[in-house]
Amino acid sequence: MSHTVTVTRTTTTTTTSAIIINTGYLKSWPGLLKLAQLILGIVTVGLVSYYYQRFQNFTQTPETFFLLMAVTFMLGTFMLLVSCLISISTSSIISKTIYEVVYHGFAFLLLLAASLTFVIEVNHRKRSYYNDYEPYFAAAVIGLVNAGLYLLSTIFAMRSYRGL
Repeated sequence: MSHTVTVTRTTTTTTTSAIIINTGYLKSWPGLLKLAQLILGIVTVGLVSYYYQRFQNFTQTPETFFLLMAVTFMLGTFMLLVSCLISISTSSIISKTIYEVVYHGFAFLLLLAASLTFVIEVNHRKRSYYNDYEPYFAAAVIGLVNAGLYLLSTIFAMRSYRGL
């Protein structure tokens, strides 16, 4: 006995304007590192910006360099984190490109240089800073910690880029 079977396929497409947040990205190491880098960047920018306008007597090159690097990489990390949170495909694709390796590598090097310069300058002119020595020194140390986090991100990005 033979039977005839008819298969009918129905394709339905729906569109939505809702933004889906990829909260799973914050549970991964790269996501946690970016969040920590962003928080530390906000703290350092806030500290240095608050005390920055008080000194007009001498050149502010180390403060300016540190503030410039902290703001630059805070904003870059914010944009990367938001991109990965609002797009599931972005978080999986961007980690496999060389962009993250280059970005985090430069962030590590420049933030390390700015933080070391700032630590040396703050300690060298300890008496010039009066009551602002502690916040500036704290910002410089947080910058060094943040540079270490960028080094870890560079290592994770390199592993992801090479497919390890």
